[in-house]
Amino acid sequence: MARVLVIGGGIAGSATALALCKAGLDVAVYEAHPDSAEDLGAFLTLASNGMRALAQIDASGAVTALGFPLTSMRVLDDAGAELAQVPLGEAADPLLQFRCLRRGDLNSALQEEAARRGIAVRHGARLTSVQDGPAGVTAHFSDGSTATGDLLIGADGLNSTVRQLISPDRRPLHAGQRVFYGYTGVAPLSEPAARITMVRGSTAAFGFAVSPDGETYWFARVSGDPLSADELAHGSPAGWRELLAPSLRKDATPAADIVAATGDDLLVTNATELPAGTPWRSGRTLLVGDAAHAASPATGQGASMALEDAVVLGKALRDAPDTDAALSLYESLRRPRVEHNIAVSGNISRGGASTPPATRGPAASRPGEDELARLLEWESDLRDAAQA
Repeated sequence: MARVLVIGGGIAGSATALALCKAGLDVAVYEAHPDSAEDLGAFLTLASNGMRALAQIDASGAVTALGFPLTSMRVLDDAGAELAQVPLGEAADPLLQFRCLRRGDLNSALQEEAARRGIAVRHGARLTSVQDGPAGVTAHFSDGSTATGDLLIGADGLNSTVRQLISPDRRPLHAGQRVFYGYTGVAPLSEPAARITMVRGSTAAFGFAVSPDGETYWFARVSGDPLSADELAHGSPAGWRELLAPSLRKDATPAADIVAATGDDLLVTNATELPAGTPWRSGRTLLVGDAAHAASPATGQGASMALEDAVVLGKALRDAPDTDAALSLYESLRRPRVEHNIAVSGNISRGGASTPPATRGPAASRPGEDELARLLEWESDLRDAAQA
């Protein structure tokens, strides 16, 4: 049985470990943080494709116990007028409904599910170097310990140490926006359950949904230069509200009142992306999730794409005749789809059309939803999908 080291215990790493375990591989997870509470303040939305991927690795139950479903979307203009209201994703299937939840809760749930299945998850293991050789790949950690396996998966996020080691010239780029996230239990709203509202503001994109408990989850995307590391580290919720408010007060929508009602549960980050063509492989090392193909958050697909990665990689290692063939198969199936997402999301963040230029990736070769469902179906042979 092949031994796989997964560097990073977040969404991508934990889901990858679950998929590899289901594929019959011996897998261990190494997480730099001392616990699973990374990014507790941020929330995310898992789309139907992400929920489908979770179902294929038998993790639906662990996630549907968290957050709340979203089955419809309303769109408002900057005057508060309704432009559209449509079903969201595969709303009729409870397992595939969009789901809004806190990132930290999802991290914890997937790590707990991995531990429940007997997968070793070691916290406080900060990677410093990787040594690749003919007999295996060895991870070196800051405490002096090491681990050796047949394959190393870099699932350590946007600022991936694994990527820096194998491709030091590829760094995240600013995607043109600052992104704010917040929660409030006192916003003056009366909203139907399971609906997300998207506001096309004059100078900001805004979205919000109200949980069954009456808590409003919201985000805002505002064009601007990136905030410095010092500004991000030392900013305060009050300062972030003041920074955001002018962009929202121009419009007759609920956005400004929602933000004004938000207390300390508010944070901001820069929208970032990795350039298309970033190398994913070096010897016995492979990148997945944001470490390989981070996109700006405009399409809301980051976590769902990472979950797709997990399923396709697990199936590739199960179905291909050897590791090299498996990694080649995996990349051939994943790169067109995720780089299309980077292009679309980046265009939205920069204020362009949602359709990417032809030069930004092979959009025509990305799978449609029916083809994606067949690709993710655990019982199907991945080599058949590659030949289709």
